[in-house]
Amino acid sequence: MIPLTCQRAAFGLPPELHYINCGYMAPLPRAVRDAGIAGIERKVDPSRGIVAADFFAESTEARRLFAAVVHADDADRVAIIPAVSYGIATVAHNTPVAAGQNIVVCAEQFPSNVYTWRKASKRSGAVLRVVGAPEQTTGRGAAWNARVLEAIDADTAIVSLPHVHWTDGTRFDLVAIGRAARRVGAAFIVDGTQSVGALPFDVREIQPDALVCAGYKWLLGPYAMGAAYFGPRYDAGDPIEENWIARRGSDDFQRLVDYQDAYAPGATRYDVGERSNFILLPMFIAALKLILDWTPERIQQYCRRLVSQPLEQARALGFLVEEDASRASHLFGLRMPPGLDVTRLHAALQNRKVFVSLRGSALRVSPNVYNDEADLAALVEVLTDVTR
Repeated sequence: MIPLTCQRAAFGLPPELHYINCGYMAPLPRAVRDAGIAGIERKVDPSRGIVAADFFAESTEARRLFAAVVHADDADRVAIIPAVSYGIATVAHNTPVAAGQNIVVCAEQFPSNVYTWRKASKRSGAVLRVVGAPEQTTGRGAAWNARVLEAIDADTAIVSLPHVHWTDGTRFDLVAIGRAARRVGAAFIVDGTQSVGALPFDVREIQPDALVCAGYKWLLGPYAMGAAYFGPRYDAGDPIEENWIARRGSDDFQRLVDYQDAYAPGATRYDVGERSNFILLPMFIAALKLILDWTPERIQQYCRRLVSQPLEQARALGFLVEEDASRASHLFGLRMPPGLDVTRLHAALQNRKVFVSLRGSALRVSPNVYNDEADLAALVEVLTDVTR
């Protein structure tokens, strides 16, 4: 595997900006921006720029590319969605849960993968089992994974987790957790928004029943465009909207009035309405091509090399960082030393033009391929100043 070098030239970030915040939102690569501009130009004169086949060909291409990113053998298992909440709502709509059962989530995970389950548990009388992180400074990630496994029992209907926790990058052992879910017949749902694209994900190995991803973070795409993989559990499900383009024969525009109850094959039935977005979808395609060119394996390797020394420097300053085996390198949390003035830290970061995020009790740092050693050095400089 040929190591990646810094890809900052593929982006339009100002040279003085230290943007270590892809977990918040990825900056658009130039190629993705150009695809969006070209899409706008097409829409100026639809008679010339958009033909009937475009409603289908670009969606097919996006499915194929996303399937390649997550190593899905069948691209027809990929649906085009606008947001994680849409994908999770689709899953909830097609996953029975009854009083006396439980739904397992982890504490403080992203709200889009929580609110739906809160409502589902309230509506059904099931228990929402929220698994909190242990109060310990060493072995925290491993202990949290153990707690999740302990929470899964014969009454578990759904396990819905991220791959890495959005506040601090804690990595969940999805292979082991998925195995535990399957053992009791529970649906295993993964929000891959903070991992897919920068961390290898193989649906053949992890075997989620559904994998839901927003596209505007580690997939480097536009806002309001994403993808979801649906496994065999959802082959015969009902979508949350009755979309004309999701029906068999929808590519024959003249016969659309010959209404069809049958859906198109695979996960197309779960596509969002107007999925053939002639601006956002080409942008998403351009972004997925970049991911496949750079590969999640090489992106993760690049981030690991980039953050190795700065993390040791942060530890020496008194910040707590999860052990390497239990966190990702593209997104991690620095937990503050006692007494650190967060207001002063925020001001120092702004003054130095270092952009990271405060999430929960952690300073979340999320580098990507456009970052270099100077970006991380600027962060360490700020941390050094505020801990003196």
